[in-house]
Amino acid sequence: MRFQSLTLAAAGAALLAPTLPPPDPPAAQDGPEVHREVDVSAAELLAKVQDCTPVSHGRYRSDGDAPATIPVCGAGDVVFWKADMDIDCDGQPTDHCNDRTDPYFSEATAFRQSDGRYLSAEHLPYIVVPTPSDLWDYAAHGIRGGSVAAVVYRDRVRYAVVGDVGPRDIIGEASYATAEALGIPPDPRTGGTASGVTYIVFKNTRVTPIEDAAAAVTAGEQLAREFARGG
Repeated sequence: MRFQSLTLAAAGAALLAPTLPPPDPPAAQDGPEVHREVDVSAAELLAKVQDCTPVSHGRYRSDGDAPATIPVCGAGDVVFWKADMDIDCDGQPTDHCNDRTDPYFSEATAFRQSDGRYLSAEHLPYIVVPTPSDLWDYAAHGIRGGSVAAVVYRDRVRYAVVGDVGPRDIIGEASYATAEALGIPPDPRTGGTASGVTYIVFKNTRVTPIEDAAAAVTAGEQLAREFARGG
């Protein structure tokens, strides 16, 4: 399913809507009142991931010298983990992501755009999953490049895709654009945050093309509502 087509359909409907004169007072209004769906809050999502049923066969480190304390958990149609956020600046060289700004910069990402180029960490909100190992294999849980993710930090929720793969034993990393959207310092040298980030990935989902950030938001909002309010 192309989530992009949903976005375009909605836009088309808005363009076709007639222009109406100012409405009469409420007493003269006919028909049901239409409400816009309220976005899911950080508190709603965090309430659904309070308890961890581990799906990983062990725990991950937040950094190379940190103890292994972070499990990947499962809850219905999602997997999630609570970790730090390191900044991934890999992919297409841009003003803020290049070999001068990032000592570990790589022009490659695990997944590519529809035009064959690597992703842009500066422009595309994406998260990083660990390389498959005996600890956990993301593909075995319905996760792949383009899978939709909700990332929660403090009172903010932002939507992203799975866009890159990291070390086998480390978890807690996202693109420059994801950090910036969440109000986390995005600088690849000095940015990130040491804790407090929750990554929620929706199984068996995929945004096509992977670089369509607006489609990820449209899909993410719907999936988050279903997860948080589905009973």
